[in-house]
Amino acid sequence: MAKDRTVTILKTLPLCAALLLGASLAALAQDDPLASAPTADGGAAPVAPTPATQAPMTPAPAMPAPAATPAAAPAAAKTTPGVMASIPKKADKPKVYRAGRLDTPAGNETDTDGIAATVNDISVSDYEVRQRLALYVATSGFSPTAEDLKRIRGQIIEQLQNEKLQLQEAIKKHITVAPGEVDGQIQRMADDNHLTHDQLREALANAGASEAALRAQLTAQIAWQKTVQFQYSDRINVTPEDVAAELTRYAEGADKPHYLLGEIFIAVDNPDMDAKVKKDAEGVESQLRTGAPFQTIARQFSQSPSAASGGDMGWVHQGQIAPELDAELSRMKPGGISAPIRSVGGYYILLLRARQEPLGTKIVNAPTGPTGPDGTLKLARLILPIGNNPTQEEQDNGLKVASQIRANYSGCEMLAGMPKQIRGAVYAELGDMKLADLNPDIQKLLAATQPGTAATPFVSAAGVEIIGRCDKKVEVQTAYTMPTKDQVEEQLFQQQISVLARRYMRDLKRDADVEIR
Repeated sequence: MAKDRTVTILKTLPLCAALLLGASLAALAQDDPLASAPTADGGAAPVAPTPATQAPMTPAPAMPAPAATPAAAPAAAKTTPGVMASIPKKADKPKVYRAGRLDTPAGNETDTDGIAATVNDISVSDYEVRQRLALYVATSGFSPTAEDLKRIRGQIIEQLQNEKLQLQEAIKKHITVAPGEVDGQIQRMADDNHLTHDQLREALANAGASEAALRAQLTAQIAWQKTVQFQYSDRINVTPEDVAAELTRYAEGADKPHYLLGEIFIAVDNPDMDAKVKKDAEGVESQLRTGAPFQTIARQFSQSPSAASGGDMGWVHQGQIAPELDAELSRMKPGGISAPIRSVGGYYILLLRARQEPLGTKIVNAPTGPTGPDGTLKLARLILPIGNNPTQEEQDNGLKVASQIRANYSGCEMLAGMPKQIRGAVYAELGDMKLADLNPDIQKLLAATQPGTAATPFVSAAGVEIIGRCDKKVEVQTAYTMPTKDQVEEQLFQQQISVLARRYMRDLKRDADVEIR
């Protein structure tokens, strides 16, 4: 049953919504604020802040489908083909970089150009720490205090130490990471966020980070995955009997709830460090609860191999994981984050991404119609400026940004906060509206929505519009379906190699000569 495999490839680092909005709309916002909105007859009327004077919404009379525009080609990377990013030695003196978006210094190190730590005589420079800290702030959506920055800096130094060990081991195994591999990851990141490579680079620079810091992190992650695969992939043999036994276990668990999980794992390598690790884990939890994206934090701080894929653990059923983790899951709701849980090897923070009910459960579809009194819907409206007589490219860019907002929509309160982030954006509460009173095109858009969601964005005479539902989001249930043989085989392979990878990293850290400056 042997087949060529690769260790689960890392998913690209996501940018926070605010960063994307700023980058995509920078060229769209006009000096003059939006002054009008469409009326029922297609004319213009002043935008009113209250439902009493808000005109019905009408999309542009003939809104063409967004024309496909060729994406800008990514700039060529200034690196040597086929060679892994070099590891700076102690003698190297990095150029001073001042993270312009980090207004609160993380201690007195912000303006220094020295060494933060050494790992087997390889340096972790203050410059690298500042760059990685700026990258973290740029991509997490987290607004850290001075105390937060101090704690995060310590976590980043530890992560950089691990990366130095991983890169050193990769070099010993003659593993290389070609610039094209990193380029591919960055391009996928840009594509996922509907940006060109140049726009992504500009977004990072505007947030005080750099593409170089991102490339360094991706290089280390790819190198470690290749190293683990080189070391262990031919030692793992998933037999047909293993797959059959696992399918039997899946069948036995089919009558139980299933959970789609994310994890952040912070190891306790020394029992004497348990209290410190717990405090670090609680700090990570605090960042998550203030809005930092789980996948970004997992990639930055989790010490499980799943960190490369944003902490993704896939689906598990009730009783399949450690009892202390399973007990917490039974109390969680989709979208919920756990407090740090002490389990084998260290502390876990879990994210319940989704839940499936037992096989055969009768599922009731979420309502899509009006939920308010007298058949009404409570609605809100956000208009993004694209200027007078916008070009097709400007419309497309505005729609891309609106689609990002819709994908992260969490209620009308979220829309209300957008004008603070997007210059010229206009928000209006519409109150309880009857669908029959709205334009037929908007009626169709809202008919496809569920409670607590937003309709597909559209272009009108006023700009790009998003209509959001303000009613409470309804949890949509799904029933469990059995996995295929190939899916089970791949999962067993990944489970085994993940255990070996953790052991591999623990051994490297135990034998390393690490000095914190």
